[in-house]
Amino acid sequence: MKKIFITATDTDAGKTHVAQVLINALVRANKKVSAFKPISAGCEWLANELVNEDAVRLQGQINTEQSISQINPIAFEPAIAPHIAAAQLNETIEISSLVDKYNDIDNKVDFIITEGAGGWRLPLGNGVYLSEFAQITQQQVILVVNMKLGCLNHAILTYQAIINDGVKCIGWVANSIETMAYLEENITELTQLLPIPLLGHLHNESNIDKAVAQLTLPVLF
Repeated sequence: MKKIFITATDTDAGKTHVAQVLINALVRANKKVSAFKPISAGCEWLANELVNEDAVRLQGQINTEQSISQINPIAFEPAIAPHIAAAQLNETIEISSLVDKYNDIDNKVDFIITEGAGGWRLPLGNGVYLSEFAQITQQQVILVVNMKLGCLNHAILTYQAIINDGVKCIGWVANSIETMAYLEENITELTQLLPIPLLGHLHNESNIDKAVAQLTLPVLF
């Protein structure tokens, strides 16, 4: 079983979209794939359960039986930093709880694709970060780079933080959400600055099936 953690240079960088495309590609390759989104904020109540739209999107791509709560065990209603949402409810986000929920996933699958929240250093409160969850569960990381002004700095700093944490970063994805001047030049620069393979460039393609063709995933097999 391979364990992949998808992080990004910042929030709203396209982690969910990349996770969907990655899962779709693996399912097409006849792999059994489960998903995990440890923490979410910005949820709505449906049938007495807080449901995150991103978790629903992940559920729509997997080929295993997982409920929304199994995919996304910690969910908060307000669209704010999770540790602030937890504090408002007098709750504490425990890494051990996330690890337990993660370990409950069927280990007979080929891949577990985890979508992080925010960037690599998402604080969970009390000096704890979500990156520690990726460390403890020994996941390999794919870095999503939001291609916009400032992305070179953000990408390099995030990559360095991942490596300094002793976690293996196996590749990066360029994600174009907005128009960027000198886009190709910036992608070329990052391919030289980041010592990991470019796995693809997603050109804001909303159709998951078409977006699969924009990824190259030999590193996963």
